[in-house]
Amino acid sequence: MSWSIRTEGLGKAFTLHLQGGTRIPVLGGVDLGVAPGECVALSGPSGAGKSTLMRCLYGNYGAGEGRILLRHQGEILDLAAADARAVRAIRRETLGYVSQFLRVIPRVPTLEIVAEPLIARGTPREAALAAARALLLRLNLPARLHGLPPATFSGGEQQRVNLARGFAPGYPVLLLDEPTASLDAANREVVIGLIEAAKLAGTAIIGIFHDTEVRDRVADRLFEVLPMPAAA
Repeated sequence: MSWSIRTEGLGKAFTLHLQGGTRIPVLGGVDLGVAPGECVALSGPSGAGKSTLMRCLYGNYGAGEGRILLRHQGEILDLAAADARAVRAIRRETLGYVSQFLRVIPRVPTLEIVAEPLIARGTPREAALAAARALLLRLNLPARLHGLPPATFSGGEQQRVNLARGFAPGYPVLLLDEPTASLDAANREVVIGLIEAAKLAGTAIIGIFHDTEVRDRVADRLFEVLPMPAAA
């Protein structure tokens, strides 16, 4: 089976320097491959390291060991060993991430926030704004909010902006951390549709879904993240 993203022996531990250098292992020996058009849902108990794995896959956390291989513009790159310039290019062209929280520059209008990753990839500005507008409307965010910054939006509204920004570029690999949190039933259905459309377009998706109904509808398989034993 071909893959778009793959980990080999991925491990991560945290060192608590204010507590005598105590080392807390979180991930170890993670081998995961995801094919184009496949959605893999991370499973495992709370605290097993699912969110840590997602942050390692995006490069927010450095890997302690192992490799994170990505097919990026015809090449295979190891994100775990990539420099900052390569990481920026990977995030611009190949790897998207919808986290649980919207972090954007203050006072920038919502429409601009969603269009920005499209413009960064070379989409003409007007086309990018039109695509952003259509996606926000599909996610039931009314046009009267498009010109406003999302800082004062409700949690559900901010999550829809986050989703629009993540899905708009059509990344080959997409990480979804609780994409339907804070959403009502109607908007959950929209997100399920977006995930299904992305899969049909060949996107490899890795997600954390605490909503088991959504998970069961979009995931092709589960990948269990096992808790690490405490350090001696």
